[in-house]
Amino acid sequence: MSVDRGRREKPAKHKFLKAVLKIVAAILVVVLAYVAYVFIAYHRIEDNIELKVNNPDNVISEVATDTELSLQAWNIGFAAYVQDYSFFMDGGKESRARSEEAVYDNMDKIIAELHELDADFFAIQEVDFDSTRAYHVDERALITESFEKYSNTFAQNYDSPYLFWPLIKPHGASKSGILTMSKYEMQSSIRRSLPIQTDFAKLIDLDRCYDVVRFKTDNGKDLVLVNLHLSAYTTDPTIADKQLAMLYKQIEEEYAKGNYVICVGDFNKDMLEDSTHIFNNSSERSWAKAFKEENLPDGFRNVKAYDPADPVPSCRDCDTGYVKGESFVVTVDGFIASDNIEVIKAQTINTEFLWTDHNPVRMTFRLK
Repeated sequence: MSVDRGRREKPAKHKFLKAVLKIVAAILVVVLAYVAYVFIAYHRIEDNIELKVNNPDNVISEVATDTELSLQAWNIGFAAYVQDYSFFMDGGKESRARSEEAVYDNMDKIIAELHELDADFFAIQEVDFDSTRAYHVDERALITESFEKYSNTFAQNYDSPYLFWPLIKPHGASKSGILTMSKYEMQSSIRRSLPIQTDFAKLIDLDRCYDVVRFKTDNGKDLVLVNLHLSAYTTDPTIADKQLAMLYKQIEEEYAKGNYVICVGDFNKDMLEDSTHIFNNSSERSWAKAFKEENLPDGFRNVKAYDPADPVPSCRDCDTGYVKGESFVVTVDGFIASDNIEVIKAQTINTEFLWTDHNPVRMTFRLK
């Protein structure tokens, strides 16, 4: 007795189709659950948080006026960016440091360089302390323990949900911030939350802040040091302007009181306005928009970390590893200073991007 071949094939096709639909449905459920988790877990750190300051017994109680002082800033890139490292969010391949051992090794070299730089004030950005991308190494503890004679304060920049991308080695959850240290006693430290995008892009650019750290001077005024790390991945160009507008309002108020004010850190703007032609043999415009000096409040100036006799950029593109003379470079790190501060020199220190995608920038100055 023969069986109709078509009748045998039809149930087989139905079973295959049902199996495919079940797989697709399962994937969809997982994706929707993950999206729900990301939005539920997302939160912003509160504004105007008074942070802990740590003042060892040996720190100097007042900052002297009419004395040469030094300020060193450095974005250490969560101790992942060795010279041949590329980052997935910049078009590269890697999403984490290469190993926990690599993080510790890189931190040893960064800390050694910080000691070599030997500044009165340090402003350090992208310092991780419990991040997947840095294998949960507490980088802030490594630095502060090595600088035990310095006062310090730490402002958490962001606390992101787990980013499950790239699929093979996800970027994960990030906890990172900005660290300020000094040979002088800190009076207070206030974390200010910056404006960010409120749409889906907020999951990419994460939270942002600046830290207002206050020191006493010997003439009764305050030195107000603002350590900052502004947004890099915004799709809304007005966010950058809103962040600076908030910063400018605060520093204007401090300047009106007669205080000395310095803003320092990673602005994620082209602080030289045209790094493309200064550093690169290319007509390509920088991804970093030009810093608009004309918008600065009265009494303030952009202090460029740039020596025409020895031009050194502060940041490299991370779509590939660094190749001197070929990689696109730009200066996005720098200083804003009030005019009651005499700037003696501002420069970028050439570390050849050995341990991070940024070179450190340094300013020597005197409080008038």
